[in-house]
Amino acid sequence: MKNLEKYLTLLDGEVDGLLLTSRYSRHYGAEFDIAEGVAIVTKKGCRYFTDSRYIESAENGIQGFEVLCIDKIGYMKLLNDAIAEFDVSTLGYEENYLTVAELMGYEKNLNAKLVPFNGKINGFRGVKEEWELENMRQAQRIADKAFSEVLPRIKVGMSELELQAELIYCMYKNGAHGLSFDPIVVSGPNSSMPHGVAGERKIIAGDFITMDFGVLYNGYCSDMTRTVAMGFATEEMQKVYNTVLEAQLAGLAITKAGTIGRDIDGAARKVITDAGYGAYFGHGYGHSLGLEIHESPSPNARNDQPMPLHAVASAEPGIYLPGKFGVRIEDSVIYTANGYENLCTSPKNLIIL
Repeated sequence: MKNLEKYLTLLDGEVDGLLLTSRYSRHYGAEFDIAEGVAIVTKKGCRYFTDSRYIESAENGIQGFEVLCIDKIGYMKLLNDAIAEFDVSTLGYEENYLTVAELMGYEKNLNAKLVPFNGKINGFRGVKEEWELENMRQAQRIADKAFSEVLPRIKVGMSELELQAELIYCMYKNGAHGLSFDPIVVSGPNSSMPHGVAGERKIIAGDFITMDFGVLYNGYCSDMTRTVAMGFATEEMQKVYNTVLEAQLAGLAITKAGTIGRDIDGAARKVITDAGYGAYFGHGYGHSLGLEIHESPSPNARNDQPMPLHAVASAEPGIYLPGKFGVRIEDSVIYTANGYENLCTSPKNLIIL
């Protein structure tokens, strides 16, 4: 109920109600995840609409909303009934989550003016409640356990796709409710692509293998990356790895609530630049996560605002040498008043299998 109360504070005159169409805002407000539905929030009442595939689950799990089935009626009729009953003239909506066709449909059929309101509706999610943090802690425990279990399975001759399958199996076996995103599993020269896609390439001795993955637990994400070496690591590989680790630790050294996002990015970026690899670190130092794998605010070069207390964000510098190899090391951390709580427990020293 606490999250729904946050939504109600937005109804201060600019809008009379909120139209929640994304899975994430509905989950946040109802504190329960339903794959499909629409919800309306007003001071006079809150209703959640879904179809018969989900109605029993919704009725049993959703808090603070009257739950109605749309079968044979449709969303628009039930929304307009609520608009009339609750005396709504303006609805804030999530412009970031609607297609043009969907927005046109709502504008044509709803008896209320629609006002872009995404920033306010989803802005609350940057600061996590303790129960949200506990879900994220458990999601990361599962990911760490999966990493420890997949390491001895990695062999010369195994394809990236085979390793990806083993990693996914380990995540689900240890309690994942889903995947935060499609795991990134790349090896050798493919590891120079930060978001490369696993393929038929077979692992050979002397490869770096990068695994970027996370699980969903009660709808909340974990996210981590580890790069390991198969058989041996050359002097250059070790230098790059140690530079990335030093950069991550430099960012973590100033990580705490109140630190400007771009300053954290800058501390890590300076280490990589000073080592001569600045041109090979293109992405930001990190991103927030929660119900979605990429949220705001983030510790990157574009963020000139302080990171809030109880934000959760990744710390993931990398160096990517095209055609040769790449290294990324990623933890996810909770921003605290005096520093951070690292959700990841997997070792970060260079592992040579």
